[in-house]
Amino acid sequence: MKYHQIDQNLFIKNRAKFVASMKPNSVAVFNSNDNYPVSADTTLPFAQHRDILYLSGVDQEESILLLFPDAPYAYLKEILFLRETNEHIAVWEGEKLTKQRAFEVSGIKTVYWLTDFHKILKEVMSYADRMYINTNEHYRASVETETREARFIKWWKENYPAHKVEKSNPILQRLRSIKESEELDLLQKACDLTEKGFRRVLSFVKPNVMEYEIEAEFAHEFIRNRSKGFAYTPIIASGNNANVLHYIENNQQCKEGDLILLDVGAEYANYSSDMTRIIPVSGKFSPRQKEVYNAVLRVKNEATKLLVPGTLWKEYHLEVGKIMTSELLSLGLIDTADVQNENPEWPAYKKYFMHGTSHHLGLDTHDYGLLHEPMQANMVFTVEPGIYIPKEGFGIRLEDDVVIQKSGEPFNLMRNIPIEVEEIESLMNA
Repeated sequence: MKYHQIDQNLFIKNRAKFVASMKPNSVAVFNSNDNYPVSADTTLPFAQHRDILYLSGVDQEESILLLFPDAPYAYLKEILFLRETNEHIAVWEGEKLTKQRAFEVSGIKTVYWLTDFHKILKEVMSYADRMYINTNEHYRASVETETREARFIKWWKENYPAHKVEKSNPILQRLRSIKESEELDLLQKACDLTEKGFRRVLSFVKPNVMEYEIEAEFAHEFIRNRSKGFAYTPIIASGNNANVLHYIENNQQCKEGDLILLDVGAEYANYSSDMTRIIPVSGKFSPRQKEVYNAVLRVKNEATKLLVPGTLWKEYHLEVGKIMTSELLSLGLIDTADVQNENPEWPAYKKYFMHGTSHHLGLDTHDYGLLHEPMQANMVFTVEPGIYIPKEGFGIRLEDDVVIQKSGEPFNLMRNIPIEVEEIESLMNA
């Protein structure tokens, strides 16, 4: 890992919160992700399953976490199972966690090698009544590949059919959505790296630069500051490319007079940032571009104020829709007849602003969070309204990451990233 080691107390707290929500005499098991093959002997870069990372801090493949708070023996209450390391592995693959290092990372005292897992699990299941299985129930999830977690669940159900089944995911959806102070610090670090990349790009962009060159500038700044790179596939969309919401080709030339939509975020210690900014290729916005830009900025600022404890996600988006409708009327993009005759299922503003305004942010860019439950303090949301006008050759989206506070407006983790037209133009022409 490139990032500095995280204090094990974060993971100790996270486990304590999880086991407090478990039913009596229950076991929970969490598996790391697979190394996914490309072809021949090539694999994709390893990315840890966020749930085992959240509960243990272990950022290594072939790892298993077992939690059994009501175990009859102390050594069975929480256990890590790791791939056994040795000098040969160290030479060919690099350092892996030893049992001592695993304790230093996680705070878990009982560490076994993976070869002991089935033996220990058999003993544990003889004491327990139920198992918490860890299924993926995120509202955006669409998984076709059978994961290591899915294979374990299938195997466990076949071998322990008499035990009751519970779900870990609803517990984790609630716990992970509310951040500890250590997590907020890590998210701030990710946002600070994104700021460094953005400021680098502001001094780099000029007419005829390629979108992928801008992507490379971000990557350089992120990696040199202990990040693995992008938190998600970056969008570097010049001109009309900005009207494709998930444009990721990043292979076009940026032409004078066009705008560039930069939807980019650094990761740090597996925590995500998620920023969108608009910059003019030539270093100056046209009057019309500035007019639309400032309309989006006003919507973002007003939408941010609505993110307070007790707010319901669906009601929030209805209110943002009203704010956007007012701005689109002022811009002449829709008229009062459009609003009066709109389909309630697809309001008039959706012609120019067709996506949601906010999503949870954390270990995942689209992080855990139960959208039907009221917002709470220390939840982290993006705020990202946009106006997309293909006929005029540009689209504008602005996005910050904010922390809901107990009272008052949210705290903006991206408060230092330039967003006002005048500041962006000044920095590009310095």
